[in-house]
Amino acid sequence: MEVLRYSKKTNYFRMLYNYKLFLPFIISILLVSKSFAQEESRSLRLGFKYGIGTQQVFPYNSPDYTYKVSGYKGLINFQLKKYRILSFEMQFEPGIYVARHQLLNEYFVQPRWGADYLEKREIFTKEKTITEYAINVGILVRFNLKKRMSFYILGSVGPMFSGTETERLARGFAFSDILALGVTYKFGKIMFELSPYLRHVSNANLQFPNSGHESLNIDFGISVFI
Repeated sequence: MEVLRYSKKTNYFRMLYNYKLFLPFIISILLVSKSFAQEESRSLRLGFKYGIGTQQVFPYNSPDYTYKVSGYKGLINFQLKKYRILSFEMQFEPGIYVARHQLLNEYFVQPRWGADYLEKREIFTKEKTITEYAINVGILVRFNLKKRMSFYILGSVGPMFSGTETERLARGFAFSDILALGVTYKFGKIMFELSPYLRHVSNANLQFPNSGHESLNIDFGISVFI
């Protein structure tokens, strides 16, 4: 019953991050932006981000498991179009995430998982380290409210490889989905940024299990205009 209640509670958030919803959005923006890109002076920005996150906070905070993650990401940003205070940008974020995970509710693993479900309960209730390799690609909409300061919204999705199986996600290929807000401060050619974001990783039912891992994160970044 506890697993069922949590599943209903988080269903809405999982739908937001489902790659099937993000891909049409990204593709449509790219097609529209392509027609304008040749007329604009393009800006390339390269940088680095470091972030931390956890599942044990709103809007997640599942009693079934713990998930704490830190990540190192590269940043490649390319301006597509600028209109008054708005700019539309494409952003690539290749990253490595290292997470600590533990199943707390052993009854999450049900008999339908197979004859060895009791053995799997014992394995999954032990804390483990997960290494994730991801490449996120997304569209960033920036609001340039002041000469040096701006705010942005970023939606991105990309392929990912998870190095460790858990009760929520199979080892192997998956997707990393991000919905972020951010504030930046520009000093010459250098830009500093602070970005809280929601992240969901799952494999689109390509393998079992596929409940996925979720976290609320915050990134600290620095980048340089090239």
